[in-house]
Amino acid sequence: MDRYREHLIQAPSVNPDNALASFHAAVNAVGQTPYKLYLFIDEYDNFANEVLAAPTKGQDRYATLVYGEGILKTVFKAIKALSSGQGLDKVFITGVSPVVMSDISSGYNVARDISFRPEYYDLCGFHESEVARVLEKIGKKCNFPEFQVQDTLSMMRTFYNGYRFGYGADSLLYNPTLALYFFQNYQDDCAYPRKILDSNLAMDRNRIEYIARLPHGNELIANTLHSQGLPRISELADHFGVQEMLTATQDQPFLASLMYYLGILTIADTDAMGRLMLRIPNLAIRRLYVERIRDTLLPEYEDRETSRQAAEHFYTSGDIGPLCNFIETRYFQVFDNRDYRWSNELVVKTAFLIVLFSDTFYIMDSETAIDKGYADLSMIIRPDMRKYQLLDHLLEFKYISLKALGLSGQEIKAKSREELQTLLPVREKLDEATVQLARYRAILKEVYGKKLRLHTHAVVALGLERLVW
Repeated sequence: MDRYREHLIQAPSVNPDNALASFHAAVNAVGQTPYKLYLFIDEYDNFANEVLAAPTKGQDRYATLVYGEGILKTVFKAIKALSSGQGLDKVFITGVSPVVMSDISSGYNVARDISFRPEYYDLCGFHESEVARVLEKIGKKCNFPEFQVQDTLSMMRTFYNGYRFGYGADSLLYNPTLALYFFQNYQDDCAYPRKILDSNLAMDRNRIEYIARLPHGNELIANTLHSQGLPRISELADHFGVQEMLTATQDQPFLASLMYYLGILTIADTDAMGRLMLRIPNLAIRRLYVERIRDTLLPEYEDRETSRQAAEHFYTSGDIGPLCNFIETRYFQVFDNRDYRWSNELVVKTAFLIVLFSDTFYIMDSETAIDKGYADLSMIIRPDMRKYQLLDHLLEFKYISLKALGLSGQEIKAKSREELQTLLPVREKLDEATVQLARYRAILKEVYGKKLRLHTHAVVALGLERLVW
């Protein structure tokens, strides 16, 4: 308080053993002046998020702070009293989710949630115009040509844009933590950061881990990777108590709402029923989903190493054989033993996405929109990685059930790949995929020109037994 002493009529007495008494004294001292006192509480729920991330370590501590006459509830009761005409003019509180407020609502039931007010929707992110202005300044400093600045903006849009914090058709926002991380590296080195994901997002990884531990959480995380499995909810839940979250079985709207508040889902649109459609905001966050599913399905070192080698061979050679062999012999077995309520087509897509995902080398997207069509998986080399011996890839997947083939699993396994390629249903699906890929190739060539080193791959899954390409 020393720096404000000249503005006060009477200096407040500070009690080093009683923070609340000291706070009361400060409010009273300011109340004797014409000035207004504002209280800003940042990350009020930080400790609650840590409990959720590591539930075995902090529940007792959380209960002591929040429940009954816990310290936190006592503090908020005091704040409530002081803001009722006793000198505290405004209180502004920020946090990740409504978790703590739900648990201390009896102590502080006067708060107004302004999170979804239209005038505040862009408070926590950058507009693309703001990002573009910064990139232009860095481009001038580093003597980059205009097309390179535009390439950089396009890449940042893919990795960092995509958040919407309102119910209206508001423009999408960039993740400020990731954007600033990129700006700092881009400005210092005049080059992209090799790692697209800032280590400060480690907490987001912990949040996905927490969701995965909940009943049906893993299933929701896996389903969300694909447009067919994106959550649709009538409204965002707004009542979250830690005890309730840790012990009670929750439904999909509850889990999806929590994922929204934790920043790993965002509002995409509303559907014909008026429900909120949620989606993964960008490629940086999608990586966290992919890593979670990969860690669940392939925890063993040997499988990880075989997977990595097959993927890296594919990146530079276009040879899809080792990759398909690995997915056929390992991934299909794992998926077959998992309780994922997916169509088998999604199993195939997910297997390839998880094995091939690399944001160090590629801008990757599943279900890429290409002129009113959707390619199953596109892998376009990052602009800064085109100097290496990498190839662009476009993959199209088809699926044929064993019933449609008229063969059993054992009969399929007994045939060579060449024999399977001669089956009429397989030839038809391969031809269908090849035609689609040819159309997509022509469009991508128009976009990327001579720098494109595109290899296309048509893959047909026969049940979850064999792959033909």
